[in-house]
Formats: sequence, C-alpha cells, structure tokens
Amino acid sequence: MANITSSSSAPLDLSRWRKVPTYAVIVGVVCLGIGAFVASRGPLGLAKEFGYSWLLGFMFYLSLAMGALFLVLAHHLFDASWSVPIRRYCEHLSCLVLPLAVCFIPIALLAPQIYPWMGAQLQASPDHALQSKSALLNPTFFYIRVVAYFLIWIVLTRSLRAFSVAQDKDGAAKWTHKMRLYSYVGIFLFAISLTFAVIDWVKSLQHQWFSTMYGVYFFAGSVWMTIATVYVIAVVLRRTGSLKDVLFPTHFYYIGALLLAFTVFYAYVTFSQYFIIWNANLPEETFWYRLREKGTWWWVGMVVIFGHFFVPFLTLLRIDFKLKIAVMAPLAIWAWLMHFTDLTFNIMPIPRPDGYSLHWLDIGAFLVMGGVLTTLFIRSLGTTAAYPLRDPRLKESLTSHELPAADADAGLAH
Repeated sequence: MANITSSSSAPLDLSRWRKVPTYAVIVGVVCLGIGAFVASRGPLGLAKEFGYSWLLGFMFYLSLAMGALFLVLAHHLFDASWSVPIRRYCEHLSCLVLPLAVCFIPIALLAPQIYPWMGAQLQASPDHALQSKSALLNPTFFYIRVVAYFLIWIVLTRSLRAFSVAQDKDGAAKWTHKMRLYSYVGIFLFAISLTFAVIDWVKSLQHQWFSTMYGVYFFAGSVWMTIATVYVIAVVLRRTGSLKDVLFPTHFYYIGALLLAFTVFYAYVTFSQYFIIWNANLPEETFWYRLREKGTWWWVGMVVIFGHFFVPFLTLLRIDFKLKIAVMAPLAIWAWLMHFTDLTFNIMPIPRPDGYSLHWLDIGAFLVMGGVLTTLFIRSLGTTAAYPLRDPRLKESLTSHELPAADADAGLAH
C-alpha cells in the first residue's frame, strides 16, 4: 500500500480477516472458561470476578458507541462538511448501543455483587454517605435509570441513522432538518444520560467518592479512543474501495487534528479533577486516589499519565504524521490499549486493591464482546450506502478539501 488515497493502489483484500471476530469469540469463550475455573477458587468468587470483568469490557465498548454518537451529533450541530464521508459508519458504530443493551444484562443481574451499596450487609450498616445519596442510590431507581439511558441512546442512534438512510433515496431537505432537530435535543440528552450512566455504573463502585468532573472525564477518553478508531476504519474503507471517491488527504488530517485536540482535552480534564481533589484534601475525595497509589496501581497510573497524553501528544504535533498510516495505525492500537488501561485503573482497584493483575475473565469478556460487536458492525455496513449519498454538504466535502495529487502522494506515503 503506497498511500491511503492513491488511485493506483491495489484494493485492500480483507477476505482473510473476515473470520477474525469469530476467532475472537472462540478464544474469548475459552478464556472465560479458564477464568471461571480460576475465579471459583479465588477469594472473591466467580460471580464478583466475572461481574467486574464484564463491566470493564462493557464500559470499553460503550465508550466506542457513545464517542461515535457524539461525532454524529457534532456533525449536525455544526453543519460540517468535512465529516460527511465518515458519518455513515459513525452512525453504524453508534447503533451498537442496541446489542450493548443486551450485553448489560449480566451486569444488571450481578449488580448486588458488583456494587457494595446494593448489598444487604452494607444497607444495614450506618453508612452516612449512602444515607445521604439514598434517593439516587437505591436498586429500584438504579434499574429504572438503566432502562431510561438505553431508551434515549437507542432512539437517538437509530433515528439519526434512519433519517440519514432515508435521505439517500430522495435527497429531501426534511431529513436534514430532522437530523438537526434531533441533534439539538439529543446533545443535551446525551450529556445528561452519559454523565449519570458513568456515575451509576463506575463511580458508584465507591459511592462515598465525590467528583463533579467524572462524566466529562469519561466522555473525553471515550471520544479520544473513538476518533482513533474512526481514522483506521476510514483507511480500511478507502482502501477497499467503499470510500475511495469521497475521502481525501485533508479528511485524514482533520481526523488526526481532532485526535490531537481530544488528547489535550482529556489531559486537561484529568489533571483538573486530580488538582481540585488534591487542593481540597478532603478525606471523602482523596481516598479514591490513595487506593490507586497502592502496590502496582501506582505504576498503572504512571502509564496512563505518560501513555494517554505524552505519547500521542508529541506524536501528533507533527503535521505529516497525521497523514501517515504507518504512524496512525499503531497509534490507534495504542489508544485502545490506553483507554482500556484507564478504565482498568478506574474499575479494578476495587476487587484487586493490592495491585494490578490481568485476569482470564478480563481477556475473555473483552474478546467475546468485541467479536460479537465487530461482526454486527460489519454486517450493518453492508445494509446501507457507505456514505450519505445525497447529503447537501457532500459536494462541498468533495471539492473543498481535495489536495493536489503530489501532496497526497508525499503526505500519505508509508
């Protein structure tokens, strides 16, 4: 592959990769089996170990779907033109919230094992933090909110994709107006629902903790990882021919620039949360970080600091690196690894306070969910056109962002 957009490049043959998701599911099931045997003999027991591992994998893939939903909403809110070619597969990515709702069922069933505030033993104890938050942290309202979150996300994602596909048929302006209207309302619903969801599903693992920035913290990391994924998907679809005629070097540069922006945004939010808690020095806030300074968790924190910020930040400062697949593809894999590490740093110190360890169940849950969701995503790509055929901004995207062939060859070469 000489470069991303060269018309002389041979089409990318993905036939040998089509069974990879199936293999991932098979390997994941084997890992779950081994993990179940190991966990049943461990101190926590199978239910708790599996619950935390499944929650970790679920939050990772929820990040991808929510990040894609935000990119779709932002496209309509800003009436963007450059993002038209990548919007359709972002719509497909966001629609993974429906199978993710099914993936949440084990978490819902194991919630009393995962969340200490749901346990009868803790409920009977004089927990003042829980008593003050009882209006929010009670099992009935918890499950009601779960249904509300997924209902909002499913309606938003499937409606936006349905309107987008409908516009492919007649090109009517009403579909653009509907997508903008849904995005105007949807961005507020998205922000509120995602904030409360991550508070319910991750932050409440230690319900005594206070942080007003936790929702933004999760959002920043989710969009960051999603943008890296979007870049790689754009390259693959361009090379397979699906987006060959609509993606140009500047599109890839914009995606890379957006990745740099969210690298900085994530670092800003993460540092702000830590600095505010350090400065206030309140026991009900600092204990969260003190737990994550014990044992090898301190080193995991260092990996997040340097790997989640400094490595991508320094790499993306160079303009030409944003156009080189030899740089961006490994960086996208690195983004997945760092986001998974970040989520591990948030979730796993509760069941494993003495230090970091990668359990067989962690690997199994990640592979099984990833394999199933990847299969569904690939299938959904074949049900619609690869890009919005009659989007009113498509022509502008094709004409305003094309670079001379010489620049494309020079900038996008391996």
